[in-house]
Amino acid sequence: MAINTVKRQAQRAVAAGAVGAATIGAFILPAATASAQPVTVPGIGTFEVPNEIPIPADIPGIQLGNPPAQLPFVAPQKTLGDVALDAAMTKLGSPYVYGAAGPNTFDCSGLVKWSYQQAGLEVPRTSEAQLGAGSPVSLDDLRPGDLVSFYGGGHSGLYAGDGNVIHASTSGVPVKIAPISSMPATGARRF
Repeated sequence: MAINTVKRQAQRAVAAGAVGAATIGAFILPAATASAQPVTVPGIGTFEVPNEIPIPADIPGIQLGNPPAQLPFVAPQKTLGDVALDAAMTKLGSPYVYGAAGPNTFDCSGLVKWSYQQAGLEVPRTSEAQLGAGSPVSLDDLRPGDLVSFYGGGHSGLYAGDGNVIHASTSGVPVKIAPISSMPATGARRF
């Protein structure tokens, strides 16, 4: 009953044009007067705060003054490796054929070459040559789409994230995702 009474009193005060108060979090601020400053709280909004209330300028995330213009949404740009990995993922289950470089059958280096072609980059055809191209990258710093070389440079695949590679492994086994730890890794390259 007490809540309803407070609610009715607040409604009467607003209807009568009385000066009220605004509550933001734990702060109670008097209603805006003729001399007020805009304060922007990210994720909440912009509020007019009377100049009589001092607001420290060093509160992280709070902007005093006019709110910033809304910036247009900018979608994150995909890296070359992201585009190559996306292409390779469309070939999961494709047959392995020695010497094949797509678009329907692949060997290991052929899958890497074809995937990077879809991203607009020509990479060497053989896994040994692929290990010598691009920039070296630590196996601890892999990003999706990085080339991972195995067996001393005799096999290659693309890093798929979460400790996995996508590769065309051997005859009779289609393009698949496998843990990097399932083969002896030699090195990695970024294009």
